[in-house]
Amino acid sequence: MRTSVSWLAVCLLLGLSVGCDKVSGTGGPYAQRKSTSVEKPPASADDATLNGRDGRNLALDQFRPRPTLVVEQHDLRRAKFSVVDVHTHPRYRLKHSAERLVDWVDVMDRHNIAVCVSLDGRLGEELDEHIKYLWTKYRDRFVIYANIDWQGDGKKDDPASWDCQRPDFGRRMAAELEKAKAKGACGLKLFKQFGLGHRNADGSLIEIDDVRWNPIWEACGRLGLVVLIHTADPVAFFQPINEKNERWEELHRHPDWSFYGDQWPSHDDLLAARNRVIAKHPKTTFIAAHMANYPENLKVVGEWLDKYPNLYVEPASRIGELGRQPYTARKFFIKYADRIFFGTDGPWPEQRLSYYWRFLETYDENFPYSEKPFPPQGFWNIHGIGLPDEVLRKVYYENAARIIPGVKERVEKWRAK
Repeated sequence: MRTSVSWLAVCLLLGLSVGCDKVSGTGGPYAQRKSTSVEKPPASADDATLNGRDGRNLALDQFRPRPTLVVEQHDLRRAKFSVVDVHTHPRYRLKHSAERLVDWVDVMDRHNIAVCVSLDGRLGEELDEHIKYLWTKYRDRFVIYANIDWQGDGKKDDPASWDCQRPDFGRRMAAELEKAKAKGACGLKLFKQFGLGHRNADGSLIEIDDVRWNPIWEACGRLGLVVLIHTADPVAFFQPINEKNERWEELHRHPDWSFYGDQWPSHDDLLAARNRVIAKHPKTTFIAAHMANYPENLKVVGEWLDKYPNLYVEPASRIGELGRQPYTARKFFIKYADRIFFGTDGPWPEQRLSYYWRFLETYDENFPYSEKPFPPQGFWNIHGIGLPDEVLRKVYYENAARIIPGVKERVEKWRAK
């Protein structure tokens, strides 16, 4: 009896391969890893064999359900209170375009975003360039984090030649961070390649808690630089790409996002290594990006917050996970209101921002978490958590103003307008 098409059947109908070989890349934070498999384009919408019509089967990437649910909706186009977005990438998303920067600041104005934290500062002359880009006209609207230069003058495809292999690397990076602070940087961002991309001279992956990096963490604590660290990725990315993986569709489109296999550390091992660094450096403030990259298990994230008083979290690109567990997420936000910043991973289109306000401020049900026509990070909709005003204020701006250098005075200036 035909009642539905299973996920595995859909895979077979599409003729898809569920495995791929991959090699770690060493480019920028958004560089894709090389893959020996070729990503297949979605089935054509007019492919009569897979369009789901007249009793035919349906390709998963052609599934476009229109909900018949009729519920209250709030199309929020401005945050209720001033906002500090602690997780943005203007270098990578705006490409240092002056015109795009003007447009983005206009968006910030409309949505009540007082300050954005650029996580793309880098070091040396590149930091100077980024400071000039953001601060020539908008010094009051941006603060800037530095980044570690692991490669230095080494060859991209030869990790043995990288600067991080030299014995005094940690000390020299600490000195560079001191120079960055003198230029105005207020933090340090670590990208996920730190643990999942950058390699030792022997080809093994660099370990997050390697003692070689201790001078970096110590310098951040001494200088008052807040560390925002992206470790691991969604849990599903570390699981087999098969009919049981709830993000199969996403991983099929991006097979190089998968970290399943013996050649990769486990999700648990990566987060444990990060947590050992946090524990070992209690005088350094850490923000674990993307809800500590474990929004699938907020109970455990709460245990980490209880254990490590120098740890904070933010929800950039994770409202898709948080919004499908609205009761648990709401309790978490209220309980840990002093430990959560606001972040988006933007700059994003305005519709994406509106979904963040809607998620945090309303009890709306069954709405998208992305403006994209096909769900980019999970085949579901989300629900709002309707946070109280006192919690919203803390998450939106008060915590950032209290913890991140340079934010308080900028927020006060914005709110005084």
